Amino acid sequence: MPATKTLSRPAAVSESERTLDRYLDGLLVERGLSRHTVDAYRRDLVRLAGNLEDGGGDLLVATVDQLGQHLRRLRREGLSPRSISRALVSMRRFYAFLVNEGDRDDNPAVNLYPPRLPRRLPKVLREEQVEALLRAPDTSRAPGVRDRAMIELLYATGLRVSEMVGLERSQLQLEAGFLIAFGKGAKERVVPVGESAETWLQRYLKEVRPAMAKGRHDVVFVSYRGSGLTRQGFWKLLRNYGRGAGIPDLSPHVLRHSFATHLLEHGADLRAVQVMLGHANITTTQIYTHIHEHRLRTLYDQYHPRAR
Repeated sequence: MPATKTLSRPAAVSESERTLDRYLDGLLVERGLSRHTVDAYRRDLVRLAGNLEDGGGDLLVATVDQLGQHLRRLRREGLSPRSISRALVSMRRFYAFLVNEGDRDDNPAVNLYPPRLPRRLPKVLREEQVEALLRAPDTSRAPGVRDRAMIELLYATGLRVSEMVGLERSQLQLEAGFLIAFGKGAKERVVPVGESAETWLQRYLKEVRPAMAKGRHDVVFVSYRGSGLTRQGFWKLLRNYGRGAGIPDLSPHVLRHSFATHLLEHGADLRAVQVMLGHANITTTQIYTHIHEHRLRTLYDQYHPRAR
């Protein structure tokens, strides 16, 4: 007589699972969030539910203490501060949903604080990388002269790319060695221009720009069609030159960071750098002192015989 198969019954779906599925379906359908985002919320909340169950708790009635224990457990398991912060956001939004649905009277995650994220230092070029970048344009051709002048100017002045592409000839005071920049809020500041940048800028203005601009406007940097160069256009040019110089993912702001960092490394005063960058608050400029300290520490660890 053939053995009969015993059909296993599917495990009963818990109230917590049904509520979680309803919440996530709402994010996907009603809120229109991407599948990737909803999946990230699901992973965070399923992990939370599992950790709560390990301690005899339940997702729907979790207390603030239980959620705090969960965050500490994530930290012990080696999750990054950024991942823990995202898990806390997932928790806050889920319990806010329960409050809105009338399933809870309180949001136990609302007063929990995320871990402090490490301050990411801006990317800064080494001085030899700057030299390689400056050599990248083909200056035997008119566009190369213009591009060399722009890169020289950005590195020499720390201008924002929007300030550079918006420059007009009346803002240039090259005989006196400076230019007038208009920063955020149209605030005016005087910025020195170094000799190398001035040389390339004068060459561009005399040899290249007249044929490109054809007297149509006063914008300094123009495209081959004679219109003013855009931020996006310069970004694309710089990125291509960066690849040619072995510098991936190069942006105009990296040159601004490099300008400030190299000035401080060579002894410039922090407040002078603040003025040249157009920062309203010196605390914004102080990030470059952290870069300087980090680079000094790296050099010390690399070269000092008793650093390790």
